[in-house]
Amino acid sequence: MSFNNKKVVITGGTTGIGFATAQAFINEGANVWITGRSSANLEKAAAEINNSRLKTVVSDTSKLADIAILEKAIAETGNKVDVLFLNAAIATFSPIDQVTEEDFDAQFNTNVKGHFFTLQKFIPHLAEGASVIITSSVVATAANIGTSIYSATKGAINKIAHIAANELVDRKIRVNMVSPGPIQTPGLESVATAEAKEYLASVTGLQRLGQAEEIAKTVLFLASDAASFITGADIVADGGYTRYAMK
Repeated sequence: MSFNNKKVVITGGTTGIGFATAQAFINEGANVWITGRSSANLEKAAAEINNSRLKTVVSDTSKLADIAILEKAIAETGNKVDVLFLNAAIATFSPIDQVTEEDFDAQFNTNVKGHFFTLQKFIPHLAEGASVIITSSVVATAANIGTSIYSATKGAINKIAHIAANELVDRKIRVNMVSPGPIQTPGLESVATAEAKEYLASVTGLQRLGQAEEIAKTVLFLASDAASFITGADIVADGGYTRYAMK
């Protein structure tokens, strides 16, 4: 599939799924903007991709002022956005009796409020027939111990996506979700021990962790004309985790 000269915005694009997706869109000819909270991380990502069609914007999606910075940067290009990939997210895992207010607020501010208001601010900047894709998770419908807040954020953003798909249909804008299972990313590395990763791999049907590049391919499919009749959908890319773990 080709995205020649398409305009793509990815929040949380410095590592993991966001970075892999930025690289994939660049490889297919798109002009890509990625965000991150750290200028150093953005510089590192830009150096690795090493392409003039990649632009970076320092923007913390949990802060409305930073969302405005991103909106201004895109508006000043004079171009409409063809693909908006809302991917930035954080996670902390604790049993309910140990969750702090800071943990709760941080995850909801980034994973829900950030996506909601980024979408809101970008609606005027989306091209007719644009594609909005949101990174959800299989935990949105699971009940794994220690994931109460993170799972709740993903469930919340799923419902927002469903409603957005209906509200934007008059402009032929499609809104979809991709729900990864356990994926080998720096984010997973930061919260999972070697034993935990081995366990997660063992409860997938494919008996391995997924790769960020595999999720990127799913995102590109949803953004492409091949998915022109798909909106309001949640594409599960979990290596069989959802079904296999429940056998």
